Amino acid sequence: MKILLIHNQYGAPDGEESLVNKARYLLEEKGHEVVPFFRSSREIPEMTFGKARAFFSGIHSWSSRKAVREILRFQRPDVVFVHNVFPFISPFVLVECRRADVPVVMSVNNYRLICPNGLFLTKGQICEKCAGGREYWCVLRNCERHIFKSIGYALRNAVARWGRAFTDNVSAYAVFTEFQRQKLIGEGFPPERIFIIPNAVNGKDLQNTTAAGEYVGCVGRISPEKGTAVLVEAARQCPQIPFRATGTTARMPHLVHQAPKNFEFAGYIDDNELAAFYTRSRFIVIPTLCYEGFPSVCVEAMMLGKAVAISRIGGMPEIVEDGVTGLLFEPGNARDMAEKIRYLWSRPRLCLELGQAGRKKALREYSPEKYYERLMDAYRKAIQLFPAQHKQE
Repeated sequence: MKILLIHNQYGAPDGEESLVNKARYLLEEKGHEVVPFFRSSREIPEMTFGKARAFFSGIHSWSSRKAVREILRFQRPDVVFVHNVFPFISPFVLVECRRADVPVVMSVNNYRLICPNGLFLTKGQICEKCAGGREYWCVLRNCERHIFKSIGYALRNAVARWGRAFTDNVSAYAVFTEFQRQKLIGEGFPPERIFIIPNAVNGKDLQNTTAAGEYVGCVGRISPEKGTAVLVEAARQCPQIPFRATGTTARMPHLVHQAPKNFEFAGYIDDNELAAFYTRSRFIVIPTLCYEGFPSVCVEAMMLGKAVAISRIGGMPEIVEDGVTGLLFEPGNARDMAEKIRYLWSRPRLCLELGQAGRKKALREYSPEKYYERLMDAYRKAIQLFPAQHKQE
């Protein structure tokens, strides 16, 4: 099968970019031909009037449409696999896919089909005001904390909705969780075209560990929506328990000075050091304040046999079963988080039991083979649905 892979990379490497790369390598490993069409938001600082160009291309990019049209004409892929189209690709490249009679599978890695910033979060609080075609709330609340950027985000979503770019030109939607699926259904997306395909982690690369652990670990981007400040406050309430967090603190430098003595910021660590970080932790805490998509950190910890304590929000309870593979706490509630952390820390044997249960689930549900099986099923369904979908319109 020949697959056109479309993705606009973000300004900095993140979990979605990792997913795109893993999907590409897995498809190629299975013998498929992958034709990439990538743009990158890292181009913005290097461009003349880069931010203004990103503003307009997010609404409609003639150059990307032309490039995709040419690829479709000469490569003739069997299916198009789309991830992110903002800001340099734009949703209207999907129109070219439809005109070329090529079905599209879209990976819905966040909530951007409904919410302009993709998080359902503004000023640290869950917000769904933009749902139902009310993107203007992104401007009224200045969700991006920069009015020009908020206007751009709202406008590009509104134009895509008015032009039915995502509804009329996509044959199948791949979401991570049932929670995401229900959000799309609530916005009028057809249930029969929405497939749950959780992220995958290669268990062969992550060996099971039964080490008791020396600290409570936190892995990932340190930013407001990730709830790191709440974790720091929970650590303050657990002075006898050591905490370590990876990731750069550029977005929240003040936390380094505010953190108690039992909380250490380890900074950025590469993949070679990450496995050791997981192994030396007793369990992993994911204090997110937003709905998230499918945090790879969670599955990586599970694959290594580590228990996970995570916010009870969005689709997270579908990944971590409370009392079975980890514990859930109320998002943004430092007291509840601290209580669950103290409970787990004082029960290292329970941590091991939860971790082993998590590893079994991860190997069963979140392996590359399972991801590939689900993805190919979505491809086949998209190809089957494509003629009937457009015959009805």
